[in-house]
Amino acid sequence: MSSIHDFATWEPLLRLVRDSHAEQLAAPGGCFTGQISLGSWTLPAQQPRSVPGRALQVADMQDQFTAVARVQAALRADGASGVSYMVETAPDGKTVLHVIDAGPAVEHGVRSPFVGALLLVEGAVPEPWRRLPEEFPEAAPAPSADPALLERTLHERLPDTIGATEEEIAAAEARLGVTLPDELKALYRVTRARWQDWSGDYAAQERVSKAVGCELFPLDGLYIADARSRPCPWQFAAKDAVVTAPDAAVQGLVGSPGWIAFGDNGGGDRLALDLTPGPGGHAGQVIMIDHERSIGAALRADSLTDMVVNHRDDWRSDDDWNRPPVVAQVSTHSPGDMVAAARPELEVLRIGGRKGEPVGLSPVAGLPRLRTLTASPGTLADPLEIAGLTGLEYLSLGPEEWRVLLNAGAVPRSLSAAAIDVQGEQHPLPVLDLANELLALWGRPLITRTVLEGDLDTDRTAGGTR
Repeated sequence: MSSIHDFATWEPLLRLVRDSHAEQLAAPGGCFTGQISLGSWTLPAQQPRSVPGRALQVADMQDQFTAVARVQAALRADGASGVSYMVETAPDGKTVLHVIDAGPAVEHGVRSPFVGALLLVEGAVPEPWRRLPEEFPEAAPAPSADPALLERTLHERLPDTIGATEEEIAAAEARLGVTLPDELKALYRVTRARWQDWSGDYAAQERVSKAVGCELFPLDGLYIADARSRPCPWQFAAKDAVVTAPDAAVQGLVGSPGWIAFGDNGGGDRLALDLTPGPGGHAGQVIMIDHERSIGAALRADSLTDMVVNHRDDWRSDDDWNRPPVVAQVSTHSPGDMVAAARPELEVLRIGGRKGEPVGLSPVAGLPRLRTLTASPGTLADPLEIAGLTGLEYLSLGPEEWRVLLNAGAVPRSLSAAAIDVQGEQHPLPVLDLANELLALWGRPLITRTVLEGDLDTDRTAGGTR
């Protein structure tokens, strides 16, 4: 048994939990859950009271830090990055610890510390992450694109910088597998933006950023901002949709093989040259990839020349994704919305509850593009109607609805991922068992649970894996 499965490893943490929440642990079905990783943790222990006139000190929480560090050391020794746990009290008063390994087929949970999306098909990604850009041959470079003007302007602003050689530019092209646009080559011929060239001079770096209009990546920092560069958990990504309006300057994509990221705005948003523009855009336009979004990008300038010469720093975004008719939100309070949502374009259907009657799925049965259904617990009149949704790749339901499908052998085999919507206070173990039933249908690695039992006062322990 590895050290993460030794009761002694957890004893300091378990004492903190017991001492902070003894009454709740003693209640029938009472338990606490949490996670510990190498960089963060959830510890259901009371925070120390601060001393008036003095900020909270590290020493005030030293017991917590010491307890967590002990578990983290065991993780490192086992070559693991994180672990979930549940604590409860046995009838004889002993402390019971469940050490949970979600395994490679389960994403990190948000509402539950154990179960996020279940990855039923290895390597599968949601449809928006598979979408490639459309081709618009009429999208030409903007009239403002002028590599010679761009290079002269930058030489005037940055007379003492070191530019990239043609060999270095060719090496970058070979690494990326694309030919760099002439404007981008002109920029790097003036400055290759290497930190070594500035000899630790932050002022020199700032001059380059001010002259260009962004924090410029060095040549070896250029990357293709395709969909793989913008990962997102299934439980969020499956609810997104790719939409490009007929006059959009930027295609509403997750990423594109034609998005060449070359800088940052200092706040985590990436600048890229767009070689696959929308029907209303220009080839080589500058776009901003918002780090707080997972779909689309905003137009920064019609060309790199325009951005640099004219100091363009405004964004213009085409926010056409996550709207009807492609994405629909229906509530039990307004069941008529289901009929309105039943459009051939519908890809994502979200059903929520507002104390109304459960809704039926017959209006959306057979829709050709419907791939995602999320239904809050108790919102479906008949879960077996899901059989009429033949193209689902992602399904999120409450535990009772999943039980109906499992008992009837009616879980859609088209699914690539699934989620269990747990709301309110529910004991985690039945949810874990349900998740394992779903994983087993696809032959995926199961969630494992090691149960350790011990007396924190006498150091007597026992354990087993389930």
